[in-house]
Parts: sequence; structure tokens; C-alpha cells
Amino acid sequence: MKRVLIATDKPFAPVALEKISTVIKQAGYQLNLLEKYQAKVDFAEAIKTADAVIVRSDIVDREILDAAQSLKIVVRAGAGYDNVDTGYAKEKGVVVMNTPGQNSNAVAELAIGLAIYGIREFFGGKSGGELRGRTLGLHGYGYVARNVHRIARAFGMNVKVFTRYSKAQATSEGIEVTNSLEELYAVSDVVSIHVPARGEHIGSVSMDVLKHLKTGAILINTARKEVVNEADLCRFMEERPDVKYLSDLEPDCSAEFKEKFTGRYYFTPKKIGAQTEEANTNAGVAAAEQIVAFFEKGDDTFRVNK
Repeated sequence: MKRVLIATDKPFAPVALEKISTVIKQAGYQLNLLEKYQAKVDFAEAIKTADAVIVRSDIVDREILDAAQSLKIVVRAGAGYDNVDTGYAKEKGVVVMNTPGQNSNAVAELAIGLAIYGIREFFGGKSGGELRGRTLGLHGYGYVARNVHRIARAFGMNVKVFTRYSKAQATSEGIEVTNSLEELYAVSDVVSIHVPARGEHIGSVSMDVLKHLKTGAILINTARKEVVNEADLCRFMEERPDVKYLSDLEPDCSAEFKEKFTGRYYFTPKKIGAQTEEANTNAGVAAAEQIVAFFEKGDDTFRVNK
């Protein structure tokens, strides 16, 4: 009997857990649950006998992988998988998958919500603006950005995008693709970042790009903090008092924001982009189904460490 561990410091919603459990048990597998664990050693102990593990933002590093004695597959219930040491997992013969697109609408709705919050002056009583008729620049065009585009069109926004890898997709949907990231930032009233924290995207939001932002622009980050050069961001915010920055994660330089940029920023208390019951359910069930398909059919469609 295959043993599937769900290891989540931030647990799945009860309705999601019930549906995940149904998928696992219908396959004839044993389900083990580790929630709100207090220490890494708890995770290491729980994973010892697991054949598969589903995680969310939980860290699966060398120590955890070495503790696993029977592990064949790790599934990150969500799109980003920088919390998993994919290279070492590959060395150990462990497949790593993610569940792309399953929480994209939740993150997209947060991005638009942050844009509204920023343009309406943080609901503080000042006269703000409206999104209708303004230009939204999408930095990247993956699953989340495509949902942001869908919602932004309903608000009457003009949408442009810069992407290296999804130009055909964007063009087919009638979106203008800019020639450079700098051009995107220069023409957008609101810029929403949607690139992963790897490769050329690390630190890509630098002073060289930020300096092109138009007057009064709003920068939204629901991706990862690693894609922003934080030293450049703080310097830019000091030089450009007209710009606002709203993020689904607190930057390492948050103390400087609190000291210098009051009324021009907002950070969620913790990363909440995917924290909806619907996203919980979609990503969790997809993870369970991928595990079953992997063991029963050898399906590794969503493998990220080939």
C-alpha cells in the first residue's frame, strides 16, 4: 500500500482536505497527516516511511529528502516550487511536481484588489482614482497574469504585457506585447509582476527598470520577493515619492518602508495570494490526482525536475 503524507504548516481548508482524502483513499493508498508542526524534526520523522508527499510552502531540503526512506514523489500544491530542492531530489531519484494554474484566479483577484486599494489611496478618505481607462502592464504572462488580464478587461483597463516565453499566447488574445520590460514600465499606470523566482527573473525589477515607471504609477507584486532588487526598490521609492508599492509579501527592507514611505505601500501580513478555500481545494485535489496518476500510469506531466 502506497503511503501519502500531507505535510502542511499552513493546513488545507477542511473541505479541501476532505476531497484530497477521498482521492487518496479511493486509490487504495494510506493517508497520513502532519499539520501545524512545530519543528523541522517533526517533518523529517513523518516523511521517513512516505512514498509521496504533498506540501504547500513547506521546505523540502536536503535534510528532509535524506530523512525519507521510500519517497518517490513530492508535489507542491501550487505553482511556485522554490521551497523544494529540485536538484537534490533528482539526484535521489525523487520526482518533483507542481500544480500550475490551480490557484491562479485567487492570486489574480488579490492583484486586482491591491491595485484598487492603491489607486483609492488605501481607503483612507483621500480622493483616489479609478482603474477604468488606465493601462495595466503585466510583467510576465503565465497562468496568474492571464487571469489578471481577464479581470482587468472587465474593469475597462487597457492591458499590455512583456513576456519572453508567452508572446504567441498574449498576441492570440489581442494583447500588445512591448519590446522590452523598460517600455512596459514606461507606459503602464499599474504594473503587476508575475514571474517566477528563478533564472533571469531574480532581481529583474531593478533600478534600470524602475526608473522608467510613469508618474503616479502603482507597482504590484504577488509573485516572489526575490524578483525585486530590494536595495534598488528602496532607493527608487526615496527618489520617486509619486510611486506606490503593494505586495503579497513583506520585503526584507520593510523597516525602511515603515520609516520613510508611510502612505505609499502595503504588505499583506503573510503571503495570502492562494489562501482561498477554492484555491486550497483546486491545488490540493490536483496534487492528489497527480500522485495517483504517477503511481498508476507513470504520468509525470507536471514534473519540474526532469
